[in-house]
Amino acid sequence: MKKLMPLLIILLTLTVQAQDVLTSQLYETYEEYKEPSIGKRRIKHADIQPLIQKFKDNPKFEVQKVGESVQGRDLHLISIGSGESNIFLWSQMHGDESTATQAIFDILNFLDAPQFKKEKEEILSKLKLHFLPMLNPDGAEVFTRRNALGIDINRDALRLQSPEGRTLKRLRDSLDADFGFNLHDQSTYYNAERTEKPATISYLATAYNYEKDINEVRANAMKVIVYMNKIIQNYAPGQVGRYSDDFEPRAFGDNIAKWGTSLILIESGGYPGDPEKQEIRKLNYVSILSALYTIATGSYQNIPIEDYEKIPRNDRKLFDLKIENVTYELLGNDYILDLGIFTNEIDLEKHDQFYYRASVGDQGDLSTFYGYKTFDASGYKIVPPKVATVEHVEDAMDLLKNGIAYVKTQLPEKSKFVHLPLILVNDDFELKDFRLWPGMNPTFFLEKEGSLTHAVINGFLIDLSKPLNEQHTGNGLIYD
Repeated sequence: MKKLMPLLIILLTLTVQAQDVLTSQLYETYEEYKEPSIGKRRIKHADIQPLIQKFKDNPKFEVQKVGESVQGRDLHLISIGSGESNIFLWSQMHGDESTATQAIFDILNFLDAPQFKKEKEEILSKLKLHFLPMLNPDGAEVFTRRNALGIDINRDALRLQSPEGRTLKRLRDSLDADFGFNLHDQSTYYNAERTEKPATISYLATAYNYEKDINEVRANAMKVIVYMNKIIQNYAPGQVGRYSDDFEPRAFGDNIAKWGTSLILIESGGYPGDPEKQEIRKLNYVSILSALYTIATGSYQNIPIEDYEKIPRNDRKLFDLKIENVTYELLGNDYILDLGIFTNEIDLEKHDQFYYRASVGDQGDLSTFYGYKTFDASGYKIVPPKVATVEHVEDAMDLLKNGIAYVKTQLPEKSKFVHLPLILVNDDFELKDFRLWPGMNPTFFLEKEGSLTHAVINGFLIDLSKPLNEQHTGNGLIYD
């Protein structure tokens, strides 16, 4: 036995090294497998039907209708592999959480391609993979969390009143999956605890009781998560969080763990400069494929579960824009404040595009909070915006440099926003006395030493010394 130990250590080391090489190659070659027909978060059931049909026509895959939504949209399961161990992955249980849905089709493209033959043989000979890419198509249709019944499917594991929930339960039971991947999106305002880094990916090995006991089923999920965290650190260092493991007796993840499947929750959060979460989609692709490989080889079994607790907890301390130490005058007195601003997304009527309508999330001492963008406004003073009448807006920057944010002009029909950093208003508009308050739309100016230097228009910070086309100015608003 003593002679065998060095050999086992060498074999384990070689396996880990091979997995690291695979991960790097998956990341570098991703664009070859990325599904080009879907490239934004607001995707609908109809958008993925041609993709499902493509795999249905492919003899490598088994595609079956497994249920219907409340409104009668088909639910499909796509399977591949000949292994004895079933792995079940489902996405978009919440209709507005589609990042992993896109990654699933990237993974399916990878599994269909001729490259990485050895690694895919390892996966598909040991495992049988089952993908349900869109569990809540009715919610996806209007880009909302809940289904057409108005309930959260992820709180329907006990009563099973939704047809989508019943489908999920039936599939879990019929597959008796060894591992389950419950794929979600989380708020972009989560950060890794006590850091300014967004929780780009958060993981959870769900608890199966209030005591949060760790049995073999849960321990296996923890081990795979530790491995996935190691992978993400290569591409988004410090940007992994650990989702709360408080037991929720109505949730599918918690119950699926109780029913005997090692449940891995993956939450896609925020990444700087990635509003459509395409980089996060890529990270899902790389980490899930790498996880499948370590499950197939069994190498995850040697990972210490103690490392799971070392992953920072999720926290919610991020704003889109944080302005620090700004001077704000009220009733003749100056005050030093921090401002935390959210650039909220508002869907258009068809729920396929959006615009921004920002709000002040909080103000005061925000020293324990962070921003995707942070501006130290020490020595700067808030200046209220002005309104002017302009027949045709030709130079938005010229207006901004004169402290004008609100413009009385002819308004476009049936639109709530404009692709200019201005607020367009009608002739009857009256600008109220300026007062900072949580919930207000943040539109004002900053001055330093008596000169205007920056504008904040609908929550976006604009440097008045730089051309607008070199800055991310978001959109303006139309008040009709």
